[in-house]
Amino acid sequence: MNISFPFHFDAAGRTASASDDDHIRDLIEQLLFTNPGERVNRPDFGSGLLQTVFQPNSNELAAALQFTLQAALQQTLGDRIQLQGLQVTNSDSTLQILVQYLVKGQQQPQLAQFTQEVS
Repeated sequence: MNISFPFHFDAAGRTASASDDDHIRDLIEQLLFTNPGERVNRPDFGSGLLQTVFQPNSNELAAALQFTLQAALQQTLGDRIQLQGLQVTNSDSTLQILVQYLVKGQQQPQLAQFTQEVS
């Protein structure tokens, strides 16, 4: 059973569960929005995306984040997913992250999109 993220209860009052595909997407989201060092027992877990909140939005920031996020995803989730593509684009005060991946053992491509506000 995969626990749904964020943690909540289902209609029956039990811990909500997630399908395998939803669980993988939840893991990607947790990795992206966790700062390295934030988890005591896993200090290398995280991407540093949240550290960009007060940096000026630019093409250079988007390009640097693309490499950083790609490395974090491959290092942390490389045993569960095959990263097909990662695109970080900036628009006004928003970074948009598009992750294309295959869950290992499956052939159907998955797509996850995330947004982060920056200054």
